[in-house]
Amino acid sequence: MTVRTGDELPPLRIPITRTLIVAGALASRDYQDVHHDHEAAKEKGSPDIFMNILTTNGLVGRYITDHFGPRAQLRKVAIRLGAPNYPGDEMVLTGEITSVVDGMAEVAVTGRNGIGHHVTGKVTVRLPDDVPRAPRADAPTTTADAPTPTPDASR
Repeated sequence: MTVRTGDELPPLRIPITRTLIVAGALASRDYQDVHHDHEAAKEKGSPDIFMNILTTNGLVGRYITDHFGPRAQLRKVAIRLGAPNYPGDEMVLTGEITSVVDGMAEVAVTGRNGIGHHVTGKVTVRLPDDVPRAPRADAPTTTADAPTPTPDASR
């Protein structure tokens, strides 16, 4: 896999279950009742419990490291939430590489559900050393890259 600007990551489909929502909230120590108590969520104007941002953040990170491998290092995750993830829906994560510079890739990520965009953002990831990168278009060529001159017999 060679990493190039403009490459699209394959989509990741994630079923949104009650268990995922509650487990994600508990794992991130987010005890807000809207993430585990259906009645409390309804009292606060939501049709059901919904996923917290920390779970979404973890799923975005997983999406990136699943693609680039376990040695890829997340350097920055900047996301924004939109439509809530409710139980019974599905979130589909997609991504596009927007830049590759000096072993770092930036990926624009979107997660859509049945209502709309659940998450949008950018992730910066340090690529493992063994992941090939396309050469930069603006990279200078070295003399080692230049063709070897051949003697001119006419002189």
